Amino acid sequence: MSATVETISNLGRRITVVVPMQPIIEEVNQRINRLARTAKLAGFRPGKVPRKIVEQQYGAQVRDEVLSNTVERTFTEAVEENKLRVAGFPDIQHKPFGDVVEEFEYTATFEVFPEVVIGDLAKAKIERPTLELTDADVKKTIDVLLKQRATFEPVKRASKKGDKVNVSLSASIDGQQVESTGDQGVDLILGEGNRYPEFDDNLVGGKAGSEKTFEISYPADHNPQQLAGKTVVYEVKFNSVEQARLPEVDAEFARSLGVEDGDVEKMQAEIKASLGQEVDKRVKAKLKEQVFQVLLENVELELPRALVDVEINRQIEMTRRNLQQRGVDVSNVTLEPAMFEEQATRATRLRLILSEVVIKNELQANPDQVRAMVDQFGQSFERPEEVVRWYYAEPKRLDEPAALATEENVVDWVLGQAKVSNKKVKFDELMGNA
Repeated sequence: MSATVETISNLGRRITVVVPMQPIIEEVNQRINRLARTAKLAGFRPGKVPRKIVEQQYGAQVRDEVLSNTVERTFTEAVEENKLRVAGFPDIQHKPFGDVVEEFEYTATFEVFPEVVIGDLAKAKIERPTLELTDADVKKTIDVLLKQRATFEPVKRASKKGDKVNVSLSASIDGQQVESTGDQGVDLILGEGNRYPEFDDNLVGGKAGSEKTFEISYPADHNPQQLAGKTVVYEVKFNSVEQARLPEVDAEFARSLGVEDGDVEKMQAEIKASLGQEVDKRVKAKLKEQVFQVLLENVELELPRALVDVEINRQIEMTRRNLQQRGVDVSNVTLEPAMFEEQATRATRLRLILSEVVIKNELQANPDQVRAMVDQFGQSFERPEEVVRWYYAEPKRLDEPAALATEENVVDWVLGQAKVSNKKVKFDELMGNA
């Protein structure tokens, strides 16, 4: 076998491989002879089928298999011999097998992994969020839990924020109806949810049995896009108005949160401890986000197109599965690759950079770190030991905790290189409630 490498672009390579035909022919003959000893064809006893008939029946398939194996083997040898790291799948071209006489020649065109050079991280700035939990933060959390367990009772007064209203409505744009609840009313808790704030503001002040018409001009960047830049006229009928009745913070409430003896102080302590764990998790997430951005900004990197395309296809398939799980008929959904280009490019860049940092600095998670990550997973379950056993029952299941533990090593390494300062943050800001 001989192989020559041609550079066709910064990352593009073309290998021309020439393989003698004699070993290939011999391998084909050996396989056909083995088949002749066991082949079963109508009109012949097993093993008594003439070789010529066996060759007519199976020859083309055997030759294709031998040829494919030869290409796979020799291509692997060629890239290893030339120390090439192939990115994606090669495009292999060759003459039809039947046209080959003494030598079989094929070309493989592919991209290689780029060189990843990490810039000087000493000037990079990273802010570590700091937060000291207070009793007020615990109270906010309890208030949220109370709202989640609220009951509602009818009132005769006008609606206000925090009330639950049941309304029937229709919406129209330029005189054309675009939405209607029909005879079915919908429940809304005013001031909650992801609705456009002005919509809820217009529902304040309505009494059961009353009707109201109002219009909203949505901004050009509104989401969903169907309403962006449009003026929508709403006709609303208030079917009912109910006020929230919150449970008392007492032993019954504590027991509903898993404190068996109903001790309220113990409940508050457990909530504070749980919040502390969540704060630590959010701080780590914020640091990881900044570290990844620092790495992206400090590496000049040309990406192999093949890897970006693989990531785009992965994200399309993942999105398709998510839509199906939500009951969406994906046969009517068109997922264009361009929709995923930016996200896939970033993910591919980051994956290559992280791989280089891990390998160059020997940051692969060790068994103790993987076990610590698995233990951390188990803390969220009633029987942590069963979670640990599940992960270790199948080695492949450890890939996720190993990857996350390795990412933590990368974060620690970058923090050791960059300028890190502490930044005090508010509880709502860190929790995303601001």
